[in-house]
Amino acid sequence: MALSNSSTLASSVPFSSVSSLANTKAVRFDIERLWIKNDNHHIGRMSSALRVSRNGSSSSVESDVPLPRDYEELLVQAKKATDLALKDGKQLMEIEFPTAGLESVPGDGEGGIEMTESMQLIRQFCDRFVSPEKAARTRVFFPEANEVKFARESAFGGSSLKLDYLTKPSFFEDFGFVEKIKMTDRVKPEDELFLVAYPYFNVNEMLVVEELYNEAVVNTTRKMIIFNGELDRIRSGYYPSFFYPKLASLLKTLFPVMETVYYIHNFKGRKGGTLFRCYPGPWKVLRKVKKESICLHQQESMPSLKEVALDILPSA
Repeated sequence: MALSNSSTLASSVPFSSVSSLANTKAVRFDIERLWIKNDNHHIGRMSSALRVSRNGSSSSVESDVPLPRDYEELLVQAKKATDLALKDGKQLMEIEFPTAGLESVPGDGEGGIEMTESMQLIRQFCDRFVSPEKAARTRVFFPEANEVKFARESAFGGSSLKLDYLTKPSFFEDFGFVEKIKMTDRVKPEDELFLVAYPYFNVNEMLVVEELYNEAVVNTTRKMIIFNGELDRIRSGYYPSFFYPKLASLLKTLFPVMETVYYIHNFKGRKGGTLFRCYPGPWKVLRKVKKESICLHQQESMPSLKEVALDILPSA
């Protein structure tokens, strides 16, 4: 399904270098609104603060990124957050946001439609994030082989990106069985980046993602991004550990080494709000008041959705 938003690409503008300062005290430059523009196309906004030490070098960079107004602005933010995470040496990253509308919550959209919308957004993210010379060294993994065929015929038509799959349906697919694929056989020596698209339709998909990470990313220079994997299902215990022990074990094995670089989760109701994070900034709980988002709470680590819904939002 084609998105109503334009797929025009924009890129963020780096800060200019700051010359040495005679003042012995640290100087803080607050940029309330930085407008970014590329070839007279989409304009995004970003708030940032740069603290400069007395020797003129940047001692810390803080980000105060607002909630995106549309998917174009979201992709600008997600791309910048991922770039910063890569510079910090992050190897396993998560990007998660609603696809049925920026203010939607899980369940608002039909599963198949949400996957199609995710596919469109992943293509736009790749066009922005992956340079043309690295496209052939980037492998995008879809949940299954049929999804790869659909991607080639739609959103990824004409792309130089390598398209692949995590699982292959079997005759017993309706009973939850899929054909086992050895992930090391899917990987090529020249691969540099793996982008895993929405691995949540079948519980086995995230187990294959862990296998891919352990066998083809660990102890290499490769990077992996999990894009809209609905990992909150695993975090929240949606899958009982008694019935899904391998899935629950990801909370102890895979999740601790993963950096959530971009995240939006909405909560509806009179005391609703949004849990938001844009790397390297803190986790924030926001609420819209007269079309403006105000920060109700922030912390360095990710709060649980239960904590946000039952504790933080009601008390604000």
